[in-house]
Amino acid sequence: MTAPASHADRPHLLPYAGVSPALAGPPRAAQAGHVLIGRLTLGRSAWLAAGSVIRADGHFVRIGDGFVLGRGATVHIAHERYPTVVDDEVTVGANAVVHACSIAAGGVIEEDCVVLDGTEVGAAAVLAAGSIAYPRSRLQGGWLHAGRPARPVRPLHPGEHAQRAAALRARVEAGPAGWPGPGDPAVAAPDAFVADTAALAGAVHLAAAASLWYGCRLDARAAPIAIGERCNVQDNSVLAATAAGITLGADTTIGHNVALADCTVGARCLIGIGSQIAPGTRIPDDTFVAAGAVTTPGQILAGGRVWGGDPARPIGDLDDAKRHIVLVTALVYAEYARQMRTHGGPP
Repeated sequence: MTAPASHADRPHLLPYAGVSPALAGPPRAAQAGHVLIGRLTLGRSAWLAAGSVIRADGHFVRIGDGFVLGRGATVHIAHERYPTVVDDEVTVGANAVVHACSIAAGGVIEEDCVVLDGTEVGAAAVLAAGSIAYPRSRLQGGWLHAGRPARPVRPLHPGEHAQRAAALRARVEAGPAGWPGPGDPAVAAPDAFVADTAALAGAVHLAAAASLWYGCRLDARAAPIAIGERCNVQDNSVLAATAAGITLGADTTIGHNVALADCTVGARCLIGIGSQIAPGTRIPDDTFVAAGAVTTPGQILAGGRVWGGDPARPIGDLDDAKRHIVLVTALVYAEYARQMRTHGGPP
């Protein structure tokens, strides 16, 4: 079932820890499945496409006027470490992730991009579709950047920024306004959390303190999906179990806008933002998959390693610092989920 939306739909506002979003004015569009959460200040004339998510739990998000957020795109913070600050007239394309960073006025973040923690995007910079700005990158204003990791390509030609910004806005505004409805209920432990815009079909099981976040779409009609204790599946991730099913271990994090298909992920793993995990992939306990990684069908990853790239390959060992990140993330998300269960109703 798909939930329709009109441009006149009311913004879907949720508090976090008693703080609700503050909007300078009504959005131009607030389409089905979008959500705004917590310590958010949002300027005038925003366009919130279907399934878009802005989460300001743990830190603040501040966004200026004329913001456009594409279908299934995600804006988030990094716990108490980094906020997200977005200036006026910024455009973010479909399925992109803007995470704990700053984007100066006129920034253009095209479809399927990921902008990671501590990155600074300069005024009127363009990040080409499918690119990843790694943590603490500096993207020079007035330039085109592309790649994984994103690198400067060339200065923008006269008028090119305006053309690319207008073209991306047109694509966002022409996208479908509908979004999948809630669907089937999960079989969930009493202290598990399922966001109200997550869409489930078939047999989805959540163990104790597990969490399934906003905009996620899970298809378990052909085979089950099992989410382990304190495992968190973050906003706008898509899980499709078409044959063998999907199993996610305890204390594992599935980052924002990840795609998983018929795979097994062990305990204490992190699957980075924007990754794509192919059918038959086996990821053992204590494995770190970097943002944007892509596995091949049937690939078996070695545990205790960091994997990245397309196709995914080992790029380092899972040291104590990264192990700590994995465990802390699981605990932080368990607290986010507790807060949303307790205080996350409509303000």
